[in-house]
Amino acid sequence: MASANDRAVLQAIFNPTSPFGDIPALNQEDELTDDDSVFDPELLKQVKDLELQGVSVTESGDLPAALQHFNQAIRVLPQRASAYNNRAQTKRLQGDTEGAVEDLEKAISLSRGTGRTACQALVQRGLLLRLAGRDEEARVDFEKAAALGSEFARQQAVILNPYAALCNRMLSEVIDKIRNPEISEAK
Repeated sequence: MASANDRAVLQAIFNPTSPFGDIPALNQEDELTDDDSVFDPELLKQVKDLELQGVSVTESGDLPAALQHFNQAIRVLPQRASAYNNRAQTKRLQGDTEGAVEDLEKAISLSRGTGRTACQALVQRGLLLRLAGRDEEARVDFEKAAALGSEFARQQAVILNPYAALCNRMLSEVIDKIRNPEISEAK
């Protein structure tokens, strides 16, 4: 049986553009939770139900109805970050990028940058910042989300890091030469 370090080395050899040590199916984000212990259990259940309904309605394409569910969840527990994060996704789908970023910032603030909601909000905000051409700010968000365990964020942070990109390119060239020695000798 290979150790975690062995799997990381093999991952770097066979997938040189992925971050070193990034092992597929080892996404720690799946293990993250939010600390909802500070909320009244009855209100929390109500809010979670509203959010589930909002997500379901979003997936069916009825974005105005989804916003109503998320707005209601926020009215019930305005200090809970999750509904802001979900509402941001719906606003983004409606083309309201500015409103989405505001909700993501609120979600990150309320979560104090920890837990599942913070991780998801940082990734979403990072993607929106990247789309706006604000790569350095996006990289910072991706690095924070990666520290929370997001494999996707880790990959994005590496892509946006010019030094890592150069190292990955050089490693790719070395691996190509090892895999195809006759091609590199012909050059």
